[in-house]
Amino acid sequence: MSWRPQYRSSKFRNVYGKAASREHCFDGIPITKNVHDNHFCAVNARFLAIVTESAGGGSFLVIPLEQTGRIEPNYPKVCGHQGNVLDIKWNPFIENIIASCSEDTSVRIWEIPEGGLKRNMTEAVLELYGHSRRVGLVEWHPTTNNILFSAGYDYKVLIWNLEIGEPVKMIDCHTDVILCMSFNTDGSLLATTCKDKKLRVVEPRSGRVLQEASCKNHRVNRVVFLGSTKRLLTTGVSRWNTRQIALWDQEDLSMPLIEEEIDGLSGLLFPFYDADTHMLYLAGKGDGNIRYYEIGSEKPYLSYLMEFRSPAPQKGLGVMPKHGLDVSACEVFRFYKLITLKGLIEPISMIVPRRSETYQEDIYPMTPGTEPALTPDEWLSGVNRGKATRGVSQKYPGCGKGPPHPADLRFPTDPILVSLKEGYKRNSKIVFKAPVREKKSVVVNGIDLLENVPPRTENELLRMFFRQQDEIRRLKDELSQKDIRIRQLQLELKNFRNSPKNN
Repeated sequence: MSWRPQYRSSKFRNVYGKAASREHCFDGIPITKNVHDNHFCAVNARFLAIVTESAGGGSFLVIPLEQTGRIEPNYPKVCGHQGNVLDIKWNPFIENIIASCSEDTSVRIWEIPEGGLKRNMTEAVLELYGHSRRVGLVEWHPTTNNILFSAGYDYKVLIWNLEIGEPVKMIDCHTDVILCMSFNTDGSLLATTCKDKKLRVVEPRSGRVLQEASCKNHRVNRVVFLGSTKRLLTTGVSRWNTRQIALWDQEDLSMPLIEEEIDGLSGLLFPFYDADTHMLYLAGKGDGNIRYYEIGSEKPYLSYLMEFRSPAPQKGLGVMPKHGLDVSACEVFRFYKLITLKGLIEPISMIVPRRSETYQEDIYPMTPGTEPALTPDEWLSGVNRGKATRGVSQKYPGCGKGPPHPADLRFPTDPILVSLKEGYKRNSKIVFKAPVREKKSVVVNGIDLLENVPPRTENELLRMFFRQQDEIRRLKDELSQKDIRIRQLQLELKNFRNSPKNN
């Protein structure tokens, strides 16, 4: 009997990457030269945000997606931070709200006006102070509105309730800088990687560590939950300093299920997982390649598909949410690639080749939309539910008849799902309302201690020093004028007393 290679049927084995033409790119952008290991880019269905190089504080651009081509050097920026901006993330439920964190120890929430910025934005709708050192990561909760996570260089993760503008929980189980955070589908678990070479699965509301792996042979850098498969994937470095990926069971981190070496390059590997197509994308920082795999439920778990190659190295990558993709072109994923050397943002579409121009229902299952499943109070009280949502045939009666298939029924642990059949362009009705804080004062010797907050960065210290010097100079001038006026009045009084009429 002759040997035959094992054939694996997959609808995604011919997926290919297509880079956008030059006129559909964003050109002339001074991308930041910061060496922090983040993407420095965030994108949603309306806006593209990029951290830029700036002197004296941190800033980022917010550009409407339809405004492609060359960006003017004096284009308005968001520039309220006093230190370099290290991470930015769009709110998944309100598309004009973006969170940023910085070296100035603050997390700030910005509201972008309709149509984009017309002038520089310096005032945030909400400023959050709770970390004692710079803040390197921010993440929005995937199913709950107004819950934000931030990780700082003080080794702490703070959970913010933006309805009150205060931290409500603190996760204090790390012994070194936190490198990455990732949520599972319903946001009930948080996976973190840390500089102490440990991978942790944490219950975020209690801060309890459920699982912990001490990675000696595989030094972890990045982690991502693989949807609802109860598995984790990490990227890192092997003991021979080669780039490596590892697959883990989230309920048992004693040993990885598999470990696979990728190559011998030194750049960080960024993992991206698409839960709808079960595809994993690996993009290396500093090289131009994007490898993609298909995740299976049985061994070998990872099946290599193909590789997108490009000569231009990438500094970071933004990812378009599902409801912003072009379903008519069978686009299943879209990257926004930061090319620092050219000052260019290049969209890269991952496309499933199909001859038919009709909607391909098999590659676009129900997907999380822009409606939150929980309020902050519900999530903080321990609820992990989402609204039960039926599949395409029930929600859209013209798509099919008869009872729904069991796979179309979504259980209470899922986020609220939508169909992309008609092109999901529904605008969210949720409006962000910043909490109104009462002005408090603590006056000591005539000085309000809460108004005179000590500086947090060197730039802020210098700015405060020069402002105080100007204030001292102004008060000295005012005092000298008062002295002159006093002398004049004394002289007039003396003349008045010595005048002959008064004798």
